Amino acid sequence: MTFYAGPGQGALALVESPAQLLNVIELAQLEDDLVGLKIAVLAPVAGLTRTQLRSMIVLAREAGHTVSWHEPRLGGLAVARSLRALAGELAGVRRLVVGDPYSGVIQAIISVTKPFEVTIVDDGTATLEFARQWIVGEQLSRWHRVATPSQRRQITELARDQVAGSVRRRLSSHSGCRLRLFTCMPVDLPGIRIIPNDFSWVRARQPGPQLKPGADLVGTSLVESGVVKPESYLGGVETLITRYDADRYFAHRKEADWKLDLIERMGIEVVRSALPLEIVARRGPIGRKIVSFPSTVVHTLPIVLADSEVRVVVCEIANEWYQPETTVRADDFLGRVTASARRSYGLATVAC
Repeated sequence: MTFYAGPGQGALALVESPAQLLNVIELAQLEDDLVGLKIAVLAPVAGLTRTQLRSMIVLAREAGHTVSWHEPRLGGLAVARSLRALAGELAGVRRLVVGDPYSGVIQAIISVTKPFEVTIVDDGTATLEFARQWIVGEQLSRWHRVATPSQRRQITELARDQVAGSVRRRLSSHSGCRLRLFTCMPVDLPGIRIIPNDFSWVRARQPGPQLKPGADLVGTSLVESGVVKPESYLGGVETLITRYDADRYFAHRKEADWKLDLIERMGIEVVRSALPLEIVARRGPIGRKIVSFPSTVVHTLPIVLADSEVRVVVCEIANEWYQPETTVRADDFLGRVTASARRSYGLATVAC
């Protein structure tokens, strides 16, 4: 099943997370030919991500875009059903805007399309790893992916790698595809047009935020993704609460309820926001100091809050926090996240 994209036939955005949808809106308001963009949301199975996506869809429609909702992760033939449901929209598409080049669902869609242009919008700090892998010619693989010995898992990973290789070839200039990257991350990709994201849409919607005393903490899903040990992470959170007199903990959309319940028992309010933190922080009230582990927000919040007195601080991950099988790769990646934020925005760092 192949969908051919003819010249001048329009554009379609494929997103899976609230951050991706936010960045699609940011891109569309910069480019006149993306006004009234069609956006297909490829929904996750459950959790806060679905809640935030529903909230972001309201804002996307207010911005003049058409949004459809799809369920490719319900098991069985769900991906095939989603492809059939998208066939009508894909048939006339000349340009694709995608939010996650690592997504198996998005890779499957790219592998059966022939777009003239693909624009990748930020999916957070994963953009840094995408840029590194693209430059050195590596297979597109998430930085925290850990191989497992199970035969069934190995077969699945082999199939995923074959699709990823096909996508990489399809996105290359040799296939006639023009690749662009819309990002706020400090990356440089030879031969690929980089479009800077300055979050002008978010900043234009809200004046500078009201500030409150004390600090806010920003959570990550490093425990849930198997990168750091739960007890180390929880101990670090408790240390930061005491050190900065923090009274709110903004949960990452993928954090587990059991972990958030333990954090709440430390005497801090756990906020499960219905919108991405970039929008919440711009609306305010927000703490004069925001303390975060190495994550996307150490790159996005300094831009979103550049005209305010808010200061972002990065808490570095100690070596003993890492799970044994992830130490080297995780330390390298998270170290690059911290170093690039410090270099780009002059952020202070602190050890837990």
